Amino acid sequence: MTRSLGNQLPEALQKLLDGSDLAQRVGLTFLLLTTDENGWPQVAMLSVGELVATEPRAVRAGLWLHSGTTKNLTRDGRATLVLIANGNGYYVRTMARRGADLDLGPEGRLAYFTLEVEDVQEDSTDYATLTSGVTFSLKQPEQVVPRWRRTVQALLAAAA
Repeated sequence: MTRSLGNQLPEALQKLLDGSDLAQRVGLTFLLLTTDENGWPQVAMLSVGELVATEPRAVRAGLWLHSGTTKNLTRDGRATLVLIANGNGYYVRTMARRGADLDLGPEGRLAYFTLEVEDVQEDSTDYATLTSGVTFSLKQPEQVVPRWRRTVQALLAAAA
């Protein structure tokens, strides 16, 4: 059963997206759904190194500069962030505002967005518990996790 929790992230989701413990959170995958210019849904799979919840009503995102998701958010602004936590599914409806690109030095630039929370829906049932969503393992964690740390630091700095 799906129910609205209002326009703020529950504390469990804020903690999950707080930008800490990145190495321990490798594998967590979040889906960001947008709509392309032809009306087709587009799914981006994001990691804890690309999203930071800085307050109950805002999630910061650092996305590939020329991705379809970046184009869709820039054009339309609407997106749904899908997360699995605490045995439930969460669908976070957001409106995106684009900010100045994040400069990560030699690693390039990322498109910066503030995803303002419009509504959080919790999907749960009495007879089942969600144990995981999409997950992954890193082929070169020693290279990726430091980049995530730089991205999270840039997202936090942009939010200040």
